[in-house]
Amino acid sequence: MRIIAGTKRGAVFAAPPGTLTRPTADRVREAVFSSLGSVEGLAVLDLFAGSGALALEALSRGAARAQMVENRIGAVRTIARNITKLGFENAVFSRRDYLAFLKDAAKKQLRFDLIFVDPPYRMHRAAGPELKRWLPAVLAPGGRVVIEFDVRQDVDLPFTLLADKLYGDIRIRIYRAEEQGSQDNQ
Repeated sequence: MRIIAGTKRGAVFAAPPGTLTRPTADRVREAVFSSLGSVEGLAVLDLFAGSGALALEALSRGAARAQMVENRIGAVRTIARNITKLGFENAVFSRRDYLAFLKDAAKKQLRFDLIFVDPPYRMHRAAGPELKRWLPAVLAPGGRVVIEFDVRQDVDLPFTLLADKLYGDIRIRIYRAEEQGSQDNQ
């Protein structure tokens, strides 16, 4: 795997060992970031981070900071090595369950401008309602969520849908939260 653009363009990084992680392919990552446009200065959250590829790409493209959340020890070790190898001092990771992280972040009133969500496909049915409940509490006004899932499933989040694209058997949806104050004017 490699960083596609930005300050670390071309840098190679590792994927976690085993078959439990399916890293976002370079071509799909490139298409996602093309759709997003500038990520300069954003606070990024990468849930189900795997290798951390999406957060690392965002950092290379100028994101201010990134938090990666993963619960499998092999993946967490890979994320730690990737952060060190790429030299990102504005990246942190947590070995935690996504739901525990989201609840804690909501309690602490942490907000993120860009959230990547790429759970294992077998988890979508269970994770969907929890994501609908907790993502609004941690997404900054005007922030975006990028969710990746299998085309045979359907995931809908309580935000404005900006993009819905297919890449083989993968579906990517990009959502945006309402800007602060826009709900008050309606």
